[in-house]
Amino acid sequence: MPGEITKKQIDKMRKEFESDSSARVAQNAVTSNNLSSVTLRRDLVQEIDFTFSTKLDEWKATNQKSSGRCWLFATLNLFRPGTMKKMNVKEFEFSQAHIHFWDKFERSNHFLEAIIETSGRPVDDRTIHFLLSDPIGDGGQWNMAMNLIRKHGLVPKSAYPESNSSSSTRWMNSILKDILRSSASEIREILDSGGSEKEARSHKDSRMEDIWRVLCIHLGTPPESFDWQWRDKDKEFHRRGKMTPQQFAEEFVDVDWEEYVCIVNDPRNEYYQTYTVDYLQNVAGGPPVVYLNVPSDEMKSITQEILEDGMPVWMGCDVGKQMDRKRGLWDANLFETNELYGVDYGMSKADRLRYGQTMMTHAMLFTGVDVYEGKPRRWRVENSWGDDSGQKGFYTMNDNWYDEHMFEIASPKKYLTEKMVKGLETVPIVLEAWDPMGSLA
Repeated sequence: MPGEITKKQIDKMRKEFESDSSARVAQNAVTSNNLSSVTLRRDLVQEIDFTFSTKLDEWKATNQKSSGRCWLFATLNLFRPGTMKKMNVKEFEFSQAHIHFWDKFERSNHFLEAIIETSGRPVDDRTIHFLLSDPIGDGGQWNMAMNLIRKHGLVPKSAYPESNSSSSTRWMNSILKDILRSSASEIREILDSGGSEKEARSHKDSRMEDIWRVLCIHLGTPPESFDWQWRDKDKEFHRRGKMTPQQFAEEFVDVDWEEYVCIVNDPRNEYYQTYTVDYLQNVAGGPPVVYLNVPSDEMKSITQEILEDGMPVWMGCDVGKQMDRKRGLWDANLFETNELYGVDYGMSKADRLRYGQTMMTHAMLFTGVDVYEGKPRRWRVENSWGDDSGQKGFYTMNDNWYDEHMFEIASPKKYLTEKMVKGLETVPIVLEAWDPMGSLA
């Protein structure tokens, strides 16, 4: 049969492997050791330097624990320095659990609205299949965080602390997925049976009450207001009194986040053009996620400029590629796996996106850069995986990794070039819901 593997082929491969001494040595090494240990480049490890010409962080790394809330941690970590300065304190955290609650609630509503909107399509339609595949994951995007803050504000961690389920979301998400998929089937049944959209939405509203109940049980009921007072690092006491989350965000966040735009590097698509992704949203009625696509070197220049002006930078990347988590190190050629196997493989960044080998998987914060003769050679990154990896939670990214595995930054508009500003005026091209640029950090 054409295409079938034959015994002759297998015998040939077996003989060639047995006669290849380098293959046998590699086999001995890998069968007894972890692959990353065998292939980690010693020369790069020896070259690690944790000093930077620009370093902004004077605070402790945060910990998202067993959850996928990195995009929220990175956002709130961006706000922290200004807030700590405003309050004159050494340590402060916004409540990640608070904004996480509202994301779960709003995203559930958006999902069920999408089910109503797509009810005329067959249930095995690719878009519906995509919506049902993960209706309530933890990941998100910069614009999605802004939608939540704009509507629901922020609170200090003391006003809404972590719960077991905010720090470990697996079981809560499992229950929510069950309820949402059940609700989707019920809504489609109402509409398929001749019911009106009004009846479907009424059922959706009753199911949202169930979602609220489950979220409050798992995470705690979010406060409408809270009492705020603190003692600063000079031991001076301050009392602000009762505040709403919206008032707290307005008074204590000094980042002008409404002036930020998302810049991405997607070499598959035209540069200086805006893009959005179908159904990439968490707040029904909120502004959509919109990206401006630019070359990597221009995104890098903006990142450097913002850092040198004294501001951290929110970013999204494919975090697991060429990473040594223990040391907190990224380099585009950190592991010599091609050399170990004696096999050539690998694609361009554009083809890795086309063929499912890469996408944005994690959001973090740039807090430093080392610049030599005007060019960056390494970057300092605040992760949200606690302080037991890297340098107490801070990682070093060699510059060659940026071009290969960085996808997105959030930047104030004032740092954009004229060509980029003009690009912002383009009508966003809508990518399919399952496009890799719709991946959630």
